[in-house]
Amino acid sequence: MLGPGIRRAAGAMSGTSLDGVDVAVIETDGERIAGFGETGYRAYTEAERSVLRAALGRWPGEELTEAERVVMDAHEEALLPLDAEIVGFHGQTLAHEPEGRGTHQLGDGAMLAERLGRPVVWDFRSADIRLGGQGAPLAPFYHFACAKWMGATEPLGFLNLGGVGNLTWIDPRRDAPQVPGALLAFDTGPANAPIDDVMQARLGQACDRDGRLARRGTVAEGALETFLEDPYFFRMPPKSLDRNAFHDMIERVRELPDADAVATLTAMSAAAVMRGMEHCPAPPARLLVAGGGRHNPVLMEMLAAALDCPVDPVETVGHDGDMLEAQAFAFLAVRVARGLPTSCPSTTGVRASVCGGTLSRPEAAA
Repeated sequence: MLGPGIRRAAGAMSGTSLDGVDVAVIETDGERIAGFGETGYRAYTEAERSVLRAALGRWPGEELTEAERVVMDAHEEALLPLDAEIVGFHGQTLAHEPEGRGTHQLGDGAMLAERLGRPVVWDFRSADIRLGGQGAPLAPFYHFACAKWMGATEPLGFLNLGGVGNLTWIDPRRDAPQVPGALLAFDTGPANAPIDDVMQARLGQACDRDGRLARRGTVAEGALETFLEDPYFFRMPPKSLDRNAFHDMIERVRELPDADAVATLTAMSAAAVMRGMEHCPAPPARLLVAGGGRHNPVLMEMLAAALDCPVDPVETVGHDGDMLEAQAFAFLAVRVARGLPTSCPSTTGVRASVCGGTLSRPEAAA
C-alpha cells in the first residue's frame, strides 16, 4: 500500500464511444491535485472498432479473444511511453447491468502490469456493485478534487458527454468527497452514442463532426416528448446506464431524414441533461462540460438554452476536457493504493463508502 505523498500516476480511459484510448499523467496524493503531466491518445483503427462493436453486450466466458487483444495492445502502446509510478486501467466496458449481471470491463490488469513493468490498479467497479452500488459513475471523487484545485467556493456541476452523459454536482465547501452533502452523481442519459451509431449506420461516419448535420435538421418534437416519458428520468439518483440502454431512440427516428434524425437525437441528449439537473440539491453556479460532446456546438447551444446557469467547456477553468476521465483513473489508482474510498452512497448508491479496485504488481516487483 502506498503511503502519503505526491505520486506520478498515469490513467487510461477507453470510453463507450469506442474512438480510442486516452492516457494522462497527474501528480497527486489521491486527495488533491498537485500538478498535471503529459497526455496521449491512441486511436482505434476502423478494423479495431469493428471488433469492439461486435463485442458490446458480451460477458466473461463468451468468446472475446480478439477484442481483448485489441484492448490490451492499444493500452500498452498508449501507456508505455509515460513516466509514472502507478497506472489506473479502466478497461473497455462491454456490458453494464448493476441490478442484474453486474458490470464487465474487458482487459487484464495483471497482464498489463507485466507488460508495463509497473503496478496497475484495475477492476474499479466490481466492489461497489457487490456492496449494492451502481458501479458508476466513478469520476466524481476526481471532480471534487478538480473543484478544489480551481478554488471553487459555491456549488457547481461537471458534465461528461461521452457515449453516455453523466453529471456530478459538487459542493466544494465540504472537506472530503465522501462527506454527506459533498457530491451527487449519476448518468443523465444517452449522449453521443446514439448520434454516433446513426451517423455510422446511415453515412459511414464516426460522428456528427461540429454538429454540422444536426444544424441542418429539425427536431421531431413528438419523438422528443416520448423520449422524456421514459421511467429512467423519474428515478431518483444515484443511477447509471449501459451504453445501449436507450436503444429505442434510434427506432424513434428511423423514418426521419438524416439531418432531422441527428437533430432529434442531439435534442434528446440535451433534454436528458435538463431533466438530470432537476435532481441537483441546489442550483449549480455553472456547468462545466468535458468529453467529446463539448465539441458539438449544436449540443452545447441546446444545453445553454435549456439550463438556468452558464454552460462552459472545462477548458475555461484550466482543465483538459479530453483527458479528464483518464486523469480520474490516475487519481483513483492512487486512492486505491492508499486504501482511500473511491465511491460513496451519493455517487453510486453503494451502502457505504468503498475502496474499489485491484492492485496488481509485475512479478519482478512483487
